[in-house]
Amino acid sequence: MDIDWQLFSDSLWPIVRGGLLGTIPLALASFTIGLAIALVMALMRLSGNRFVSFMARAYISVIRGTPLLVQLFVIFYGLPSLGVTLSPWPSAIIAFSLNVGGYAAEVIRAAILSVPKGQWEAGYTIGMSRLTTLRRLILPQAARVSVPPLSNTFISLVKDTSLASLILVTELFRKAMEITAYSYEFLLIYVEAAMVYWVFCLVLSAGQTRLERRLDRYVAH
Repeated sequence: MDIDWQLFSDSLWPIVRGGLLGTIPLALASFTIGLAIALVMALMRLSGNRFVSFMARAYISVIRGTPLLVQLFVIFYGLPSLGVTLSPWPSAIIAFSLNVGGYAAEVIRAAILSVPKGQWEAGYTIGMSRLTTLRRLILPQAARVSVPPLSNTFISLVKDTSLASLILVTELFRKAMEITAYSYEFLLIYVEAAMVYWVFCLVLSAGQTRLERRLDRYVAH
């Protein structure tokens, strides 16, 4: 098979640019909002109120039990039937954020539960309220425990953003699709896009490893 290296070279920057201006910002925005949702859901799951806990469990069950693509289509194509029309970017951010919230909630809940109960008692002993103890003692320790799984969630999200191309969001994979539309070099361009995703994930994985080592040193001291 003859490889069109000129096309490969010419298409590399547009694809990378789509990742830098589309994929990464979309993933960062969705992950940030998703973490906030996840924290709320995790605290609701740990609530002593059965109704509050049930609502959180129901949300997590729905998110984890349905495909991300279906969730994305429900928001972008389904909501207009209810009179709610959203443009591609907000639709993608909402769908990805809700998805991250459902998966990350269990990670955060497990991390909170991993903190020894004595830490709660220590906070109460020095006069802290439950909320203050949670904010100043429990969550910082839980954050260190949750870094590896949450980092993996973010890396997976970067790859999942390719689904946003199906609702016309201009990101890495969408740029690859646009190039194949006029070049008809499907294998070459899609392999090139896969390589760019791979490099992005390698960089993120290296950052994850470095962060984990720094946190390990902090805990050791």
